[in-house]
Amino acid sequence: MSVLVDFSMFPTDKGESVSPYVSRIIKMIDESGIDYKLSPMGTTFEVATMEEALEIINKAYKLLEPDCNRVYSVVKFDIRKGKDNRLKQKIESVERNIGKEVKK
Repeated sequence: MSVLVDFSMFPTDKGESVSPYVSRIIKMIDESGIDYKLSPMGTTFEVATMEEALEIINKAYKLLEPDCNRVYSVVKFDIRKGKDNRLKQKIESVERNIGKEVKK
């Protein structure tokens, strides 16, 4: 099974720039060893189970909870049985369909 998660999470009570807080979350994801892609508006990662996905989201919140009074988050899930490695395959499929050379 593949659980793709696209999410953003950040404090709303820390001023205009929240990159130090977002960096805590990205560091945790990176150190966990799971596949992920960072984008300007969020992060997408892939795990094998919904439990793992929710655990990452919970850990992300726990990193902000001690010193953030208000946290905003948007989370989207794409859950598919019988597949894996969709973090790369979904993009490659679209690029093939538009005739674009797939970047390695």
